[in-house]
Amino acid sequence: MIERERELDTFIIRYIFHILDSNKKTEYSINIDRKTVVLQPENDSKPAWAKLEDHQCENCPFNKKEQPLCPIAKNLADVTDCFKDEFSYAPVKVVVETEERSYFRNASLQEGLFSIFGIIMATSGCPHLDFLKPMGRYHLPFSTVDETLFRSTASFLLGQYIFNEKDTKDDKKRYGLKPLFAHYAEVSKVNRGIIARINSIANKDADKNAIVILENFAQIISMEINSNLESLEYLFVNHDT
Repeated sequence: MIERERELDTFIIRYIFHILDSNKKTEYSINIDRKTVVLQPENDSKPAWAKLEDHQCENCPFNKKEQPLCPIAKNLADVTDCFKDEFSYAPVKVVVETEERSYFRNASLQEGLFSIFGIIMATSGCPHLDFLKPMGRYHLPFSTVDETLFRSTASFLLGQYIFNEKDTKDDKKRYGLKPLFAHYAEVSKVNRGIIARINSIANKDADKNAIVILENFAQIISMEINSNLESLEYLFVNHDT
């Protein structure tokens, strides 16, 4: 486990991939600013496929004069390039080390990449994914759909509570999940853009399928929000409110 050092400006999440068939072992350290929850890349990767105009997302808020590279693609570059020749179903052992605890899982490569892609994308500084930064701060590797749904909605409503309570000019408190539904619609557009980028350089399917899993999660969460979180109701039956 990574030793906790509160005085540091960044916290570290370390992913260690061990592809069992080829005995290939790769390690990635993700450094994230404690206050801004924005990833601080160790390498200044500038691959051609990370240029902003290369399969630019339809909802991209940047222009290439001010932002020549897509921040998500730039930060995904090292991981994507490493696994672009791997199949999604390759068996892997993945260890994730954080300050608080370590996680371990035997999985397919696409499941491991889904987890690391999620934290990188959420903390890369794309405005459409900024609402995910609180979950990035308390990253849960290999999360299920139900866990992601619970954490995403709880995080979003907590944010609404914090900012509503600070707003002393308006006595009417506003809470709801409609904005979260809209956020996930924008996430889907970003996911499609990143898939198009990866398709342009990947020889096999591990990287692409990891983003496809993220997109499936986004779609399912959107449907759950649209159904008023019916799948979570059982958790709160007979609870005092």
